[in-house]
Amino acid sequence: MYVYRKIKASVILGFAWKRILMFTIYALVFVFVYHEVEHSLGYRLTFPFLPVSTIGIAVAFYVGFKNNQSYDRFWEARKIWGGIINTSRSWGNAVLSFVTLAHTNGQISEEELKQTHKRLIYRHMAWINALRLQLRKPTSFSINFEKTTGAKHYQGVPGGEDWKRDVDPFILDAEECTMVDQKVNTATQLIRVQGEDLKIQREKGTIEDFRHMELMALLTECYTLQGKCERIKKTPLPRQYSYFSSIFVWIFILLMPPALVGEFEKLGHSFIWASIPFYVLIAWIFHTMEIVGDNSEDPFENFINDVPMTALCRVIEIDLREMLDEDDIPPSVEAVDGVLM
Repeated sequence: MYVYRKIKASVILGFAWKRILMFTIYALVFVFVYHEVEHSLGYRLTFPFLPVSTIGIAVAFYVGFKNNQSYDRFWEARKIWGGIINTSRSWGNAVLSFVTLAHTNGQISEEELKQTHKRLIYRHMAWINALRLQLRKPTSFSINFEKTTGAKHYQGVPGGEDWKRDVDPFILDAEECTMVDQKVNTATQLIRVQGEDLKIQREKGTIEDFRHMELMALLTECYTLQGKCERIKKTPLPRQYSYFSSIFVWIFILLMPPALVGEFEKLGHSFIWASIPFYVLIAWIFHTMEIVGDNSEDPFENFINDVPMTALCRVIEIDLREMLDEDDIPPSVEAVDGVLM
């Protein structure tokens, strides 16, 4: 997610320079052809501005609707991760408060209890990181977006290179680590293992029935939040909105030069060349409006404007480690060149 108040010109040009160059060449070619045809054949390759402006108004409404829906998807994703942060804090607090020696009759030592706390909380940190990496696995839509717009995944290969570093260290049992790594949906299996662990703790007497139910309710909430993320990930914005928005924008962009040239010629024949910068500006604005919607459509793909899941996972990790009174607390994730991942 881009976090600076103003977007750097280098970032804007990085996305826009190819299109600006294309628009400039298209406008130059059209004005040159118009000038030559008018002087040699006497024909004026123009048409009235009003129909084109009407198309532009309709396109603006359509693109605006698409951008609203795209932003809603991004904002919903961010709210879901806000819920994951709150649930994670509640989980850490509940584990430390509910899992006690009160009903163990001395069969569990203080050190064993601390290890149980650590195991349950660390496994939760494995879950949030596994969910993050699963959500960042590329889809056909993100790959197509990368090809058509030139956008690049901001850091590394989503869902792949950080698995051993960000998930496995939080699974304290080697056998369990091997087991969950073999599953298709590792995040789902980690929550299931949490449930099995709570069942064992209930049998040992470290938690009673009521507290067991409360902890299981938190696990259910984790499943709910994960499912919401997967719904956004696996259900793209309806293609009729995204695809036709792009088609309409390009129709408007391609029809604009003949209409602009006719308007500028009313000021004098030499003014037809002044239509070029105005056309490039208008075309860039409409194309940017279209690309902004595409950038917000899929908020988990590791692009520059996506939900900063890496930073949010680190926030949770810091909070939970501090609950365990650990000393080796990792630093917060900082933005790099204005981008927080």
